[in-house]
Amino acid sequence: MLAADALLCAASVHLAYYLRTNSWPDVLGPALYPTVTSILLALPFFVVFGLYRAIFRYAGSAAFVTIVKAVAVYALPFAFIYAYVGIGGVPRTIGLIQPILLLLLVGGSRALAGGWLGQTYRNAVADADKPRVLIYGAGSSGRQVASALQISGQVRVIGFLDDDRTLWNATINGLRVHAPDDLDRLVARHAVTDVLLAINKATRARRNEIIHQLTRSGLHIRAMPGVDQLARGTVSFSDLKDLDIEDLLGRAPIPPDDELLRRDITGKVVLVTGAGGSIGSEICRQIARLAPDMMLLVDSSEYNLYAIHQELLRAMGAGGATVRSVVPLLATVRDRRRIDEIVGTWRPHTIYHAAAYKHVPLVEHNVLEGIANNVIGTLNVAIAARAYDVGSFVLISTDKAVRPTNVMGATKRLAEIILQALNADGLPGRFSMVRFGNVLGSSGSVVPLFRSQIAAGGPITITHPEITRYFMTIPEAAQLVIQAGAMATGGDVFVLDMGEPVRIIDFARTMIELSGLRLREEGTGDGDIAIEYVGLRPGEKLYEELLIGNNPSPSAHPRILRAHEPFIAWSRLRLALDRLQAMIVAGDSEAGRAALQELVVEFEPSSEAVDFVALKREEMAQAAGPFDNAPARALATDAR
Repeated sequence: MLAADALLCAASVHLAYYLRTNSWPDVLGPALYPTVTSILLALPFFVVFGLYRAIFRYAGSAAFVTIVKAVAVYALPFAFIYAYVGIGGVPRTIGLIQPILLLLLVGGSRALAGGWLGQTYRNAVADADKPRVLIYGAGSSGRQVASALQISGQVRVIGFLDDDRTLWNATINGLRVHAPDDLDRLVARHAVTDVLLAINKATRARRNEIIHQLTRSGLHIRAMPGVDQLARGTVSFSDLKDLDIEDLLGRAPIPPDDELLRRDITGKVVLVTGAGGSIGSEICRQIARLAPDMMLLVDSSEYNLYAIHQELLRAMGAGGATVRSVVPLLATVRDRRRIDEIVGTWRPHTIYHAAAYKHVPLVEHNVLEGIANNVIGTLNVAIAARAYDVGSFVLISTDKAVRPTNVMGATKRLAEIILQALNADGLPGRFSMVRFGNVLGSSGSVVPLFRSQIAAGGPITITHPEITRYFMTIPEAAQLVIQAGAMATGGDVFVLDMGEPVRIIDFARTMIELSGLRLREEGTGDGDIAIEYVGLRPGEKLYEELLIGNNPSPSAHPRILRAHEPFIAWSRLRLALDRLQAMIVAGDSEAGRAALQELVVEFEPSSEAVDFVALKREEMAQAAGPFDNAPARALATDAR
């Protein structure tokens, strides 16, 4: 720093000579004296004023003020010598011009060092820990997100990837557009960590192709933020969401038929049971946009009912929902009196019955509760619908009702049989059911479970390496349910086209890759997330089906088929259901399970009875022995 300032002293003297005489002086000529004087005067003053204690990269306005003071003090003796006293061969104006030039050179050198070294250094340190992002798509949305992210300073945007050859090597807002084939090179050169997809106009097939290409790179793939965030220009890195796993289903959803959607909803009173659940709440959202006169939300969970009611009220206030009125009603479908009271008071035109227990192992361990909710609950709502002339009743069923191996599936198949029997007995009422597989993101589904396990560092737990399931998005399933119900003529069993079944292990592997992590292969320590096989749970099967028979017929919708399934006549079924209710009252889970097998002939349990209460009673009876007290023997008798 001392040497640099000495050179600046000499440079300022020679520059002053040039400005005064219009020619550069000889180094060893008359300019030598003021040069030596300048160095001998300036450097001590600079030391005294502390110029060499400051760090250039952090020098700010205070440092500049110090430089001005130091040069001003230096200028007094220098000007006195060369401007006032005068030295032969040295123009007097040098005494005035040189201090001004020295101030500019010294101050400018500090400013340049602070701006260049400081900013570059600080940026390098800050950028070291920032995610490095490539944006796939150099269109308007991609450019907006890039600008917002650059302003936020939360990430370092490396550039764009784009399929358009005409954009390759172009620069947009200071960012270069690269060919997708350059991805590996960019990852190696810039240590890219994330890719943001801004390809809203791409076809589903092309989108899937891009995603599969990116997953092989091991990067974390993120999706675009919402349009409203783009419009406000308030996008931050936290707004970028993980890529939705439904992007990998491999098929594009068919646009819904608006006429079918509105047929049983617009201008009518619509009731949804299980309104706060995963499927029920999405059905409510879809219905609310179709201008019903009134929506009745029925749910036994206070919090779930509150949440969907508040969401719909906000949507109504924002103009996103066109329903005239929404009524939240706390009720369980197991309460016949309460259901009659609700249906009889409002007399809805359409009922969507989504209230059910659906978790296979839980229902397997709580048999009578599953039967009471899924079977008797459906019976209560259906009887009320018939009594009060409900125009359309749609049951939300499941692929687990087909050749069930568990209690949950058997209860849903029996619920289907109830509606088929009611519809066939010749009395008024249009009952139908819609059967589909797993929906992505619903409560208890694999997607939120796998996401939480990945976030925790693994392992991901899978029951069996060959297990497969059908998948569909929640909005698509809800739209198809509404459309299927509108096509019903009575007794219809609709089956939704779910595409091809997906292996759960492939699902897990893809989710790991989309998170920018690697699967840890068995037997090696390499990789980030391991997969652990825990074995099939009670009642669970490897493969799900959608049809009992093999003779489905098409409907007016390309994604909806009509199944032709056998059922039991209502006269016989009604008596069997009375006996089933008596078993529930008596707490006889073994008899209830046996009754299910009798009524659902395809029901073949894949495991022994594991009802928690029955198992505990049996354990207590065995521990009590033959000579213990009467209460224990009574419990054992009840269990048998």
